[in-house]
Amino acid sequence: MRILFIGDVVGRAGRTCLAQWLPELQVEHDVDITVANGENAAGGVGATPEVLDELHGIGVQLITLGNHTWKKRELTTGLDAMEYVVRPANFAEGVPGRGSMVHGLADGRKLGIVNLVGRVFMPCVQCPFEVGKRKVEELHRETALILVDFHAEATAEKIALGWYLDGLCSAVVGTHTHVQTADERVLPQGTAYITDVGMSGGLDSVIGVKRELAIERFLTGIPVRFEAAKEGLGLCAVLIDVDDQTGRARSIERIIRTENKNRP
Repeated sequence: MRILFIGDVVGRAGRTCLAQWLPELQVEHDVDITVANGENAAGGVGATPEVLDELHGIGVQLITLGNHTWKKRELTTGLDAMEYVVRPANFAEGVPGRGSMVHGLADGRKLGIVNLVGRVFMPCVQCPFEVGKRKVEELHRETALILVDFHAEATAEKIALGWYLDGLCSAVVGTHTHVQTADERVLPQGTAYITDVGMSGGLDSVIGVKRELAIERFLTGIPVRFEAAKEGLGLCAVLIDVDDQTGRARSIERIIRTENKNRP
């Protein structure tokens, strides 16, 4: 199975990036299923059912979320009905939505997916290590192919989870920090790993925020209303190739598409 995972989609600019580049990427890389993190797809902070439906219509089969899941009230009330959306599994018990699921492809293959949020520099949540391992073990009853999106701030926490789940899932991909890292690899027991997939949206920014607003906050210390950037459009993703029988990853490759031809 060839899985295309797209980094945090930020605002309208991020949705534009998907509409522009996703169809050709799916064909070019012979993609079987596309997953994207959409927690900031509406205005740069949070998401709405309408915006996530838009991503789904573009060709994203599954969408993960993160610490901004509850920013928009309309998503809070509509999440239960959105069968292609997964929110962090280590949120409090009984909240709307699902933290893991199995998605069936038309050819009969199945992909399990788990969404987790970190605890370092984040609001209080259940332990992502304990919850993550439990969810992965549950999904193994249905499929050997399992992807984990770990939406976390601290690099060390992400790397530790990758090693903790090595051999138990097909891939652990990091999201949230919006900067694509160059540490993609397949760990010894067959789990593909990257600390952060990056973001999709206005890359000529400060992690998706208009740079002048972010600079003002750093200079003055006074909170400002952040706005999603629209300049320097780019899409960051990874392509993961997984053995259908064993669930072990064969490879993981970073992908970036940008308007700026001088950008790597």
